[in-house]
Amino acid sequence: MENQTSKIKKNTIPIRKALKKKVNNKHLLIGIITISVFLIISIAAPVLAPHDPLEQNLEKRLMDPSIKYPMGTDNLGRCILSRVVYGARISLLVAFLVVAVNSIVGTLLGLLSGYYGGFLDGIIMRITDIFLSLPGIIIALIIAGILGPSIFNIMIALTVVGWTGYARVVRSTVLSLREKEFVKTEVAIGAKPLRIMFFHILPNAISPVIVMMTLGMGYVILSAAALSFIGLGAQPPVAEWGTMLNNGRPFMMTAPHLMIFPGLAIMLCVMGFNFLGNGLRDIFFRH
Repeated sequence: MENQTSKIKKNTIPIRKALKKKVNNKHLLIGIITISVFLIISIAAPVLAPHDPLEQNLEKRLMDPSIKYPMGTDNLGRCILSRVVYGARISLLVAFLVVAVNSIVGTLLGLLSGYYGGFLDGIIMRITDIFLSLPGIIIALIIAGILGPSIFNIMIALTVVGWTGYARVVRSTVLSLREKEFVKTEVAIGAKPLRIMFFHILPNAISPVIVMMTLGMGYVILSAAALSFIGLGAQPPVAEWGTMLNNGRPFMMTAPHLMIFPGLAIMLCVMGFNFLGNGLRDIFFRH
């Protein structure tokens, strides 16, 4: 009985250390808190926004931050705080949808490429190499320019170029996993390839995908804001962070708050996802 008790205590020590490591992971905690704040802001935008983000009042244009307008007003008298709050909805929605599609497409192609190899692997990887040979933002810029300015076209452009990283990472992971004993055992007993890929290989290859998804969220938010800043994204009067930066550019010297607050929102949101990704990487890959 005493031996069993001592064994249980010994086994619980690594578990406690692992949990303590997660709790003490500052990057993870900062990322979770930051992203949670932005999610709450985007969900509760109608409650938190003090004014209608589209309401214009030319008599109150370019006002400095005050009690009534905590972040001031823009060149059309619209409340900047309300527009920043509603802008979180668009930025997070675009990021979630683009990253979801990219991760699904890239993971499926990486699975097929790594498991089957041969001709299929060559085709998928050569297409991936073509996309990776040019900066993704340049390809997205070209696609968005061809399709025309809109937030939906930005999502298409970022989806076209965003799956390649996932495919590369998943493929390399699958190449190592398919040589493991548990995979060879499944092949030996006649398990179907789809069962092997989705029930045995994918669960063991999902960790790097999760990390890439969190880091990819920040990249998509930044890229969408950049494309909107040059006029290829959301169009006025939509409240979107990149568009707000573009609208405030002519007044940068006389009313810098028009650019400061949406710029801070972009920086904090991207920083939150980067911290979250770094924290998850520490948990999954550092022992």
